[in-house]
Amino acid sequence: MGHEQSIVIGAMKGGSAKTASTYNLAYSLAEQGKRFLAIDFDPQSNLTTCFGVEKTGEVPVTIGHLMISVLEEEDLPEKTRFIWEREGVDFIPAPMMLSAVDAKLRLEMGTGKILSTILDVVKDDYDYVLIDTCQSLGALTINALSVADDVIVTGNPQLLAMMGLQDFLKTVTKIQNRINNKLQGAGILLTICDARTILSKTIVEEVQETFKGQLTVFENKIPNTVKVGESIYYSQPLIEYAP
Repeated sequence: MGHEQSIVIGAMKGGSAKTASTYNLAYSLAEQGKRFLAIDFDPQSNLTTCFGVEKTGEVPVTIGHLMISVLEEEDLPEKTRFIWEREGVDFIPAPMMLSAVDAKLRLEMGTGKILSTILDVVKDDYDYVLIDTCQSLGALTINALSVADDVIVTGNPQLLAMMGLQDFLKTVTKIQNRINNKLQGAGILLTICDARTILSKTIVEEVQETFKGQLTVFENKIPNTVKVGESIYYSQPLIEYAP
């Protein structure tokens, strides 16, 4: 199998449905017959919880453990020890201690590509690797962007979220220039859209105008619906819970 496509899902504000988008995109691509790996790269472990792992603190080998192994220059364990599977989608869970890994990455030199060492072990097995990042531009997010081919930015069309979007995109540009020249901005995915409100429509138009010529704003927008929250609660992707 050829080189996998690594896609980072990023956001600068909470409440932008970033993790819900990652989770549902994983199942949608898997349904199209793609071999797929999702990586929870957020210390809040929300994606891991979406996949039905209740006690994230008790998972023996997580992405955090793998990052520490690479930092300490130890051999990585067998893939079967850290890749989980749920209904056709493979994933690597995250622990709460991932924020400690973020702090450790900042203290050591040359840590910008630690994640790439882990991806090198699994990349031949998958068509796509999807990385759910945290909401800060820390060392973890920079690691993710350093190995990615594409970045999809989720944004809730409210003014503050859009201001965060500008900051995130500046960082993407810096990483393109300094670390990873293959990184592409795939586009902006607008989430939690309430098509009925004039404010929401106005902001959507503003976003399209602001990024015209530099970044795609995807035509598909995720509506503000209770079904998304319910499906997460029941650990079911939307294609199962509410097609």
